[in-house]
Amino acid sequence: RLGPYTKIDIIEVTDEKAPENMSDKEIEQVKEKEGQRILAKIKPQSTVITLEIQGKMLSSEGLAQELNQRMTQGQSDFVFVIGGSNGLHKDVLQRSNYALSFSKMTFPHQMMRVVLIE
Repeated sequence: RLGPYTKIDIIEVTDEKAPENMSDKEIEQVKEKEGQRILAKIKPQSTVITLEIQGKMLSSEGLAQELNQRMTQGQSDFVFVIGGSNGLHKDVLQRSNYALSFSKMTFPHQMMRVVLIE
């Protein structure tokens, strides 16, 4: 349905191999490695919207209004970042221009992608 309105590229980065029952330090190392791969895919001029539990919850209309407002300000290259099960590294969060939340719950990447595109 979005085809006539915009171009969508879905880019995935490889999940970092992670052992079960990781320590906090190991979790941070996994997030850092995944974060480096994510940031390597983002252009300097891109507007980055991270999906975060702590992000702002919007209605469909509210999200459309937010994107519309940014487009009128000349922003047209939007990158939506869906983090891994341990969340996003602080460097990715710092690169974010807007934090968006769909729920206080955690969902698999694939499900969030479908919800976001829909």
